[in-house]
Amino acid sequence: MMSHRRGPHHKICGLLVARPQVAERRDFARSGSAEAGYTLVALLALMTLMALFATAAAPRIHQQVQREREKESIFRGEQVADALRDYYIYRALSGRGPGEQSLPTSVDELLEGVPITGGSKKRQILRASAARDPLSASGEWRLIRPRSQNLIDFQRSVMVYAGNLLPQPTNPQMAQLQQFAAPPIILLNDLGSDPPPRSEGDLSADSSGPFVGVSSRSKNNSVLYYYGIDRHDLWIFTPLFR
Repeated sequence: MMSHRRGPHHKICGLLVARPQVAERRDFARSGSAEAGYTLVALLALMTLMALFATAAAPRIHQQVQREREKESIFRGEQVADALRDYYIYRALSGRGPGEQSLPTSVDELLEGVPITGGSKKRQILRASAARDPLSASGEWRLIRPRSQNLIDFQRSVMVYAGNLLPQPTNPQMAQLQQFAAPPIILLNDLGSDPPPRSEGDLSADSSGPFVGVSSRSKNNSVLYYYGIDRHDLWIFTPLFR
């Protein structure tokens, strides 16, 4: 008995007719390729849109990151100013008297703290994290000396910001320090209505000796304003005007 293999043909009225399987497969392949092409085009369009959104958002993200770093710098700088106040008051009351002899000469002296009355331990007045500037590449604060040009410029900015008023410390020791360390008061009538000029450098700020404040070593323009000042190295954190 002979057997017949089934092939891609079948009989209709004695005629062999080809089955449409091959054509259907080709149509399906073309349809699948077209759908894959449409998917790829849609994916490329989506990726292009996402890249455009990311490019547009990058400056805002960078600005927000800088804003947060500046907030942290101000927070730490004002902690250093508070530590300077506590250090000076303790030294002035312990017999050192008012003047430069009661000021620290390094941030390390603030980190060491001040002795507790009647005890052998020291009271911490500055956290280790506050001793680092988040804006400068080195992380080191720039030390501001009494009567330096940087301090003069900052005092003028404070007075312009406060409407011709210089904030006066409530503590008597700090009031004495302000008279000693701060420049003479200059009225706004002498300054004019324009902001005070910016000093591009002050050698006394990096010299050795007692200091009354700190500032950042970054010379970049800021997102935030501190007493109306929009450059990092011109922000001075000092207890003299607090």
